[in-house]
Amino acid sequence: GCPHSAADLAQDTFIKVLGARDTAQIVEPRAFLTTIAKRVLCNHYRRQELEHAYHQALAELPERVAPSEEERAIILETLVELDQLLDGLPPLVKRAFLLSQVDGLSHGRIAAELDISIATVKRHLHKAALRCYFAL
Repeated sequence: GCPHSAADLAQDTFIKVLGARDTAQIVEPRAFLTTIAKRVLCNHYRRQELEHAYHQALAELPERVAPSEEERAIILETLVELDQLLDGLPPLVKRAFLLSQVDGLSHGRIAAELDISIATVKRHLHKAALRCYFAL
């Protein structure tokens, strides 16, 4: 780890602590701080993995098809926002939504990919869509 990342993570942790609701009811402040720090760290690693996967996918594109630097930044920012928006959904719901919206798979193909029924795919997509709708 680099000291700058550690400082950024510490700052993000304390921003989350300061923005927390009902801090007067916290019985174990150390456990509360630890939990928030772990979440911030998990989000940091998840973002790094997302960025790495995106850059790896871009590296595989032919140059004439690859997006410009500005387009890359916009796409990456959108992916990170989408990941944060879907955070907290069950993994299968999140995966079904991404297969539908990002990969463009049909309900039948998603059902086959995830080994679930089409009705379950529809429920998962509805749940994810509601999350997106209420976030706006």
